[in-house]
Amino acid sequence: MITFEHPLFFLIIVVYLLCLKFCKTQKQTIYFSNMKLLKSITSKKYLFVELVKFFFVVLISTALSTPVQKDEIKFKNNKAYEISLVFDISGSMRESNKFNISKEILIDFIKKREADQIALSIFADFAYVASPLTYDKQTILKLLQYLEVGVAGNLKTALYEAIFLSSKLFENSKNQNKIAIVLTDGFDTANTVPLDVAIDKAKEQGIKIYTIGIGNSSDYNAEVLEQIALKTNGKFFQANTKERLKDIYDIIDKSQKTDIKNSKYIKIKHYFEYILYFASILLVLLMIIDRK
Repeated sequence: MITFEHPLFFLIIVVYLLCLKFCKTQKQTIYFSNMKLLKSITSKKYLFVELVKFFFVVLISTALSTPVQKDEIKFKNNKAYEISLVFDISGSMRESNKFNISKEILIDFIKKREADQIALSIFADFAYVASPLTYDKQTILKLLQYLEVGVAGNLKTALYEAIFLSSKLFENSKNQNKIAIVLTDGFDTANTVPLDVAIDKAKEQGIKIYTIGIGNSSDYNAEVLEQIALKTNGKFFQANTKERLKDIYDIIDKSQKTDIKNSKYIKIKHYFEYILYFASILLVLLMIIDRK
């Protein structure tokens, strides 16, 4: 069922209607030879413009009222991981279609993890968290769908920073089984966070890191990726084909699951952006009419 988080904004409609009735505007007298024709044209145009204005106010008021749909999702005695996906989107991932292949396999992996909490971090020139840990898989899938190489730069690879930021996502977690899956095709060239600091942060949070080097082995630092995996009790994989990469994620998917305490969560879907889209169309229409 759709509800409104800020319903008081609907009062804007009431204020608008009251203003139509009581707010008088000064009219300028203009003489026209054919008054009958003028009244017919202006009457129709006036009615149309007022209707457009009214619907615009209604849409804006509705958007500000924040319509949401809340669904309670229950998990009873589920066994699940808390998983952070760390995805390299640097410029080199364009080569050999590595980016699109990786994204496709990541999407399939997420769809399989129905009871898990998933987070997504991406990195290139810098790293940032695209989504914190969440049960809402649709949000992450939508993010991945629109994700493109270059949104975090094209020139560098902030691998260690991405691991560090990803590890911070687990600071308030009580789950005993936390993992991060790091996929990259390059060396760390950003030098924003030292390797030992990134590893120590992951160990501090008890995170098991699976590292995946994609592409030719000469493109990435296999020794460092293996070191990260070993020091966090994870595993290092090398993938030079699409089939091999898919196999790796299947191996991780079959890893042993552990209990988490969450029995339910509220999934919230917002609708205001769709309403604002239609409101913007009406605004453009009003601007066009005003120019004529």
